[in-house]
Amino acid sequence: MPIRDLLLGLFVIVIWALNIIVIKVGVAELPPLLMMTLRFTLVAVLLVPFYPVARAQLPFLLLLSITFGSLHFALLFIGLEHAEAGTGALLVQMGTPFATLLAVIFLKEKLGPKRIVGLLLSFAGVVVLAGGPTLPSPLPLAILLCSAMGWAVSQLLIKRGPPIAPMALAGWVALFAVPQVALGSWLFESGQWQAIQQATWLGWGAMIYTAVMSSIVAYGIWYALLRRHPVNRVVPMTLLVPVLAVGLGALLMGDSLGVHKLVGGGLVIAGIALIVIRFRRRNR
Repeated sequence: MPIRDLLLGLFVIVIWALNIIVIKVGVAELPPLLMMTLRFTLVAVLLVPFYPVARAQLPFLLLLSITFGSLHFALLFIGLEHAEAGTGALLVQMGTPFATLLAVIFLKEKLGPKRIVGLLLSFAGVVVLAGGPTLPSPLPLAILLCSAMGWAVSQLLIKRGPPIAPMALAGWVALFAVPQVALGSWLFESGQWQAIQQATWLGWGAMIYTAVMSSIVAYGIWYALLRRHPVNRVVPMTLLVPVLAVGLGALLMGDSLGVHKLVGGGLVIAGIALIVIRFRRRNR
């Protein structure tokens, strides 16, 4: 990969890793579902007018807005409100093992020895994390794992669904997700108007960052890289996201770096690496 594209890929990884920290900052001032409502609204306003889709694609996008918008993103914001940034980033990475298992069950994909070892290492990492003091209480833990499952289900839907331009998909999923998360905020949260009035530039900046930088800029660059290079050269870079998130959490948020987090996180990342990286035999 040329140095320019490699640096672009690393720039995207930094944006996504910092996004975990930014979400933590945002939900400290804005209720999670309210922040998601504002985020999705901004993404939809910026993308939908410029990326029209066919009417036949709308039911698929509506379904994806439930799994990707409400289940993955909304639960991620809720879970991170009660978890350390690094630990939350590691738990959400379980979406890859979940997607692998779902592909075996529903798409009849074969599971080779390497991927089996990867799955075992990933789940072993979660067990190690569970023995440490940084793991959130059972409810936030379940919420973050459900967020990972929402991501996994969404990947299978995208794989089997109609071909839609990435920016169009992001915009229309956000549009359909707005009423869902807004209803959730109305039912389960309180003090939304007071939070909007009292939010500082940190809260508003966090919302704008997650919408513009993470959802639009980062994904725009990422899909451009996927068009120019083989998937196996681009996707493994995402393994750096939880590593950077753990480091940034310790540096910026004062998160702990205990043995359980380092060992458990290492097992999770090693397992995901075995799942996503394809090793080729070289001829002598």
